[in-house]
Amino acid sequence: MMSLGDDREVLREAPVGVFDSGVGGLTVVREIMRQIPNEKIIYFGDTARVPYGSKSKETITRYSRQIVRFLREQKVKAIVAACNTASAYALSEIEKEIDIPIIGVVKPGAKVAAEVTRNGRVGVIGTEGTVGSRIYSTYIKEIKPEIQVLGKACPLFVPLAEEGLWQDPVTDEIAKRYLSELIESDIDTLILGCTHYPLIRSTLGRIMGEKVTLVNPAYETARELRELLEQEQLLNRKKQELGMNCHRFYVSDMADKFQSFANSILKYGILSAKKIDIENY
Repeated sequence: MMSLGDDREVLREAPVGVFDSGVGGLTVVREIMRQIPNEKIIYFGDTARVPYGSKSKETITRYSRQIVRFLREQKVKAIVAACNTASAYALSEIEKEIDIPIIGVVKPGAKVAAEVTRNGRVGVIGTEGTVGSRIYSTYIKEIKPEIQVLGKACPLFVPLAEEGLWQDPVTDEIAKRYLSELIESDIDTLILGCTHYPLIRSTLGRIMGEKVTLVNPAYETARELRELLEQEQLLNRKKQELGMNCHRFYVSDMADKFQSFANSILKYGILSAKKIDIENY
């Protein structure tokens, strides 16, 4: 008969589920791999239904529920919604419906931005859905009501990042156009409110200038996940052996393209990505 201690040990070695509307959440996976290297990861990218940023709250919540059902079937011990739009629109409802921990990427980024701003003027860039939801503003003002939050939707950053144009004159030009009003607004902190944006971080930093602190929610989310797993006594203490295929990747479409992109940004690369029919969940 398995003891409670054995049970807890099995749970510790269970994987963490991570999901995104497509490939952007791989920046969160990258940070989890760096900061909590013992954790196994099961990733789902909804590549058939991307982008989420232009869809309704109801649609995004339905998609997120399906993905969470799939991840629960994989026996994950915790879930990360590595998508700003899903975090903004679906997380609060899904939290009430499941019995394992789930976190998003919005709260960790908002918390750090509220801590580091010096002049109380914070910029947020993201998809139309994320910026339109004003979710970052809501969380930041819960911490410090006096902070002024300015949002700017930057939809072209996603295709530029996915095309690998991370440091390219075209990306520079578009970034200058998008960011000009935030620069004029004298913000001193900028939240990269889309998981694709860390890929063009150097370009954004150069254009915003040294006086502006860039907040990367992917980095902060990995930190928060570690704290959560420690708090829940779920942190995996068993070191993964080199060569072990301890991470699994699933998509709803275009597995080959996903695999190619993943191998360009993840240190160890991935062996394969499996296509599944998410509509069955």
